[in-house]
Amino acid sequence: MKTTSLDVNALGDELFDALREARMVDPLTDRYPGMTISDAYSIQQRLIQRRLDSGERIVGKKIGVTSQAVMSMLGVKQPDFGLLTDRMVVDQGGVVPMSSLVQPKAEGEIAFVLKRDLVGPGVTVVDVLRATEGVMACFEIVDSRIRDWKIKIQDTVADNASCGVFVLGDRLVDPRELDLFTTGMVMEKNGEIVGTGAGAATMGSPAIAVAWLANTLGELGMKLNAGDVVLSGALSAMVPVAAGDNLRMTLAGIGSCSVRFD
Repeated sequence: MKTTSLDVNALGDELFDALREARMVDPLTDRYPGMTISDAYSIQQRLIQRRLDSGERIVGKKIGVTSQAVMSMLGVKQPDFGLLTDRMVVDQGGVVPMSSLVQPKAEGEIAFVLKRDLVGPGVTVVDVLRATEGVMACFEIVDSRIRDWKIKIQDTVADNASCGVFVLGDRLVDPRELDLFTTGMVMEKNGEIVGTGAGAATMGSPAIAVAWLANTLGELGMKLNAGDVVLSGALSAMVPVAAGDNLRMTLAGIGSCSVRFD
């Protein structure tokens, strides 16, 4: 069967409009079964360019699909990435209006704040730690514009790795003072524990995930920049959120992060 011709710019524009209007679209891979991951990143680039043209500014990157369980679910052998903009930032302890989101879920993560550029290929974990000003507790509120989260890897990549908003915590800690492999996380929703995890859940260590990203970007002629915030991947399963929910997560040796939804 002949595959319908894929228009990268039109699909990027469609996702940008869905983002601005907080609405869902049908899965791209249902409509374009021949879509490749390369196609999906081209759509993501168009989506990001539309956001930049509307006045947003890049402040970092995010890594997604870092657990083996999610890789298996999506049928891939490596993570994906998206870009963070200043419009995605929510203050620690702040409020996220549900009207700005479509079908949000919360992930507890370790965020890296870089003090030096990281340019792949060849970036190691040691390079990541040396280039990091500090790590922070972080909530990423992922949000898919793809209807009912019926995603394949191409859908989430095109939709900027299902980025929504993110919240950075209350402390910045030197990662060389920590064992990121065993750093434990507890996530609470409305006072009840809804998730636990450790740094090992993210490709064995969050620093390994950041090195992967630097090297992947290097192959594409891109880099991680000094000052970037890098979200290294979820430490436990995604938690659905609704208006009225209060979330808090604590990372041993790093600090805490909280956010509520209205």
